Amino acid sequence: MSLSKEQHDLIIRGYEERQLSNFHEQNQRRNRVYTLIPQYKQLEDEVASLSAKKARLIIDGDESGMTEYRRQIAENAALRRQLLAEHNMPADYLEPIYGCPDCKDTGYIGSEKCHCFRRQEITLLYEQSNIQDMIERENFSTLSYEYYKGEDLTRFQNAVNVSKDFVAGFENHYQNLFFYGTVGTGKSFLSGCIAKELLSRCHSVIYFSAGGLFETLSRYSFDTKSKESLYNFYKDLYNCDLVIIDDLGTEVTNSFVTSQLFGLLNERHMRQKSTIISTNLSLEELRDRYSDRVFSRITSNYSICKLTGQDIRIQRKLSGKLFPKK
Repeated sequence: MSLSKEQHDLIIRGYEERQLSNFHEQNQRRNRVYTLIPQYKQLEDEVASLSAKKARLIIDGDESGMTEYRRQIAENAALRRQLLAEHNMPADYLEPIYGCPDCKDTGYIGSEKCHCFRRQEITLLYEQSNIQDMIERENFSTLSYEYYKGEDLTRFQNAVNVSKDFVAGFENHYQNLFFYGTVGTGKSFLSGCIAKELLSRCHSVIYFSAGGLFETLSRYSFDTKSKESLYNFYKDLYNCDLVIIDDLGTEVTNSFVTSQLFGLLNERHMRQKSTIISTNLSLEELRDRYSDRVFSRITSNYSICKLTGQDIRIQRKLSGKLFPKK
């Protein structure tokens, strides 16, 4: 599975529009500074004048002149930073503006697609509308503890803390999460909270219900015309920053599903790529349904959070609340 030309052009147009918007914003900032701080413009003009002398100093091999040039440039930069600070502006106020500083809003680092491009590519390829809609409603800003009591509350608080630690350490530590427990206790909600935070940092996230994931794998695997699509699908599943498998156990489980699940978990573990799984199954049911190999992989390499309590969706419906209070 790969982008069509129209999809690729759509992403590139987005980068071009962002570059133009940021260019206008940078110009507006510069004009604002020149109006409020005329001395800043004078200092910038001095830099241009000093730079014109640099080539001659290099040609002449004038080391003492170059030392003086560097001193003047450093002093000029310090004065400009001071002027910005005196007017409550950050030191980088006039620096180029980028949505993604890694690729400078080009979508590519060298000849490789940037992670921000990959995020958009995955969104288009896998139509992640389910999670996109969900995370706009359900995220850390709408998190509530009001539907939990006693041990159920303690477990949910622990799962929230684990989820926030997962986000905080994502760039530096390989980690996986396994949420299990009774229906409607916040497992998918916490997966969505994590996804929203990581998507906002331009990480690539693939979200699938278990049924949707294995149906897609089955369709590509048993269609001889879809070998290239299957290869690209595996490549994305193995390499994207985070895979979320929601409601494991709701799919029709068979030997194909079990082998595919183990292969996915094992390959992502080998590549040190994070995975989140949520399920209503107990740990015993997990082992009985998916084999000892899958059970061992999850219990050995995942932080396991058990959630219990009454179905929050039913509680909200009964109370007439669509979403929890902050």
